[in-house]
Parts: sequence; C-alpha cells; structure tokens
Amino acid sequence: MKAAPRTSGARILGACAMNVIRRRGWEIPDRFATPEHLAFSRRTVLTGAASALALAPYAANAQRLTDVANLPDPSADLYPAKRNEKYALDRPITDEKVNGSYNNFYEFGTSKNVTTAAQALTIRPWTVKIDGMVEKPMEVGIDDLIRKLTLEERTYRHRCVEAWGMAIAWTGFPFAKLVEFARPLGSAQYVRMETFLDKKMAPGQRQPWYPWPYVEGVTMAEATNELAFLVTGAYGHPLARQHGAPLRLALPWKYGFKSIKSIVSFNFTDKRPRGMWEALQPSEYGFWANVNPQVPHPRWSQASEEIIGTGERRPTLLFNGYGEYVADLYKGLDSERLWA
Repeated sequence: MKAAPRTSGARILGACAMNVIRRRGWEIPDRFATPEHLAFSRRTVLTGAASALALAPYAANAQRLTDVANLPDPSADLYPAKRNEKYALDRPITDEKVNGSYNNFYEFGTSKNVTTAAQALTIRPWTVKIDGMVEKPMEVGIDDLIRKLTLEERTYRHRCVEAWGMAIAWTGFPFAKLVEFARPLGSAQYVRMETFLDKKMAPGQRQPWYPWPYVEGVTMAEATNELAFLVTGAYGHPLARQHGAPLRLALPWKYGFKSIKSIVSFNFTDKRPRGMWEALQPSEYGFWANVNPQVPHPRWSQASEEIIGTGERRPTLLFNGYGEYVADLYKGLDSERLWA
C-alpha cells in the first residue's frame, strides 16, 4: 500500500568559462599593472566565489523539488475519465471526504488519519522502473506512462483485512496494459512491485521493525486478469497523496494490503515475491490474501465488514463479490493457503 517516489536531484552544470578580450589601444604600460601579490590575492577570492557558486545548485535543489511538488498535476486534463459501466456496484460510492480521511499508509504513520502527513509525499518528478524478465528494461516518467495508456473510471468495492470496506471510483488502466507495454519474457511467472524509499520524506520508514520499502507481488495470471487495475486517480481527478499517488494498485477481490501504493518498480520474475506484511507475519498475511468470510484472521472474524462512512455492517462476500471474474485463477491450488 514505491519506493516509493524516488526524488531525482538536479544536474549540476559545473563548467564556467571566461574569455578575456584584448583590444589594441587598450594596453597599458607595465608600471600600471597590478602587483603580482595583489593579483594572486584577488585570484584566491575569485576561486572561493567560484566554489560557492558551484555549490549553490545543491542548496537550490531542495527548493526546486518543493516548487515542482506544488505545481498543478500535469495529467489533470485527463480527468474525469469515461466510466466503464461493466463494473457497476451494489452500493453507494463512499463519500470522497470520508475516504480521504480514513487510510492506511504506514510510510506516514500508523493512524488512519494520515492525510496531513501524506502531503509530504513528493509525486513529481516520478519515475517507474520496469525490469527483470522483460525484453528491454526501461524507466519511464509517470506522465509519459499515463498518456501512453488510455484511462477509464471503474467503481470497485475495497475490503481491508481489518474487516472494513468502502466503495471507490478509481481512475486508471488495466494492469494487463502495463504488462503488454513491458513485454515480459515467457519465463516470467510473477510481478514484484515496490514502493518508494525516502526516510527523510516518510517518517514511518524510519521505524526499523518494518522491512522497508513496501513490497507486494502477484502472479502473471492475476496481473493480467481484467479486474487488476493500476490507479492514477479517484473521484474524477488525479490521485490524492494519501491514496498512494501517483500510481497504486487496486485488486478488489483481495484484502487491501495487496494493493500497493506509490509504485516505483515492476520487476518480472520467476520467483514468488514476499510482501512486506508477509515478511513480518506470514501466519496472518499470506501471498494470496483473497477475501473469504469463512476463514477468520487469527485475531478477528472476517464474516462481516463495517462500511466506513455509514457504520453499517454487511456480510463479507467470497472474493469480495468478484468470484465470477477470478475464481478460476485458483483452481488446482488446494494445497495453497489462498485466504489471508
């Protein structure tokens, strides 16, 4: 729920040139020339000044990044996107203000109210790395990526492993489109995703008991399932920072911790990735993490969920109600623990 973003420093242009032009008639007698010891003293001063100028871009870099972060989102003209009515909901969409103030984003704190802290997330510039078992590893800027892949809006149910749920209007593109863009090799079986890592920006990443950066993974079959959705916006505008801007995942049939936020890396691999929560407590947070009301979490029931914003309790649905789309993905995996 990278790594994050990665911030990129300014390139420093350290070369300066001075051309001294001598013009006939301007030459002066030697007796008027500056004494050598004074000339060398002046050279020392100029050298010190040049050093200060060379260092100035470093000092200006932080301000530059701050200025970039405060610029209007370059992709704002793409919203709102046309809604895909295939994924209609059986419940009202959660109010944006409610959704925007009830979030898990451990990079910025363990409270649900991380909205203010998450505004420190610098989302431009933002580069996404695609590597591993692909034809050609690459890095692509987030705005270039967004404009290469057509956006649409989808309304999905969201179910947290903590037994609460929401309904959200996401904007983005199918994960399958990114897979197609990445051109993975036939030997790739999984996609490992990683969020940003910046301890100065994200105070939660200073906590040594979490194995930062946040990592999650899915099978290639899951990544290319039609429901798997890479999110760039919500509620008709670019994604808010507390939701995992500028790029997150939405897997509506799985518990929310699988839907990694602020993605900076997609690595195609033949080894099953181990997510951050699985690394911390594999008995509670497994690789598959599919929603199942009949399989309780070790510390609470999953039979029902609280709808955030209304307080209503609803029975939990198998695969969060998306079984018709995803149940076939897990046939023949009876020996696997499919439910977190």
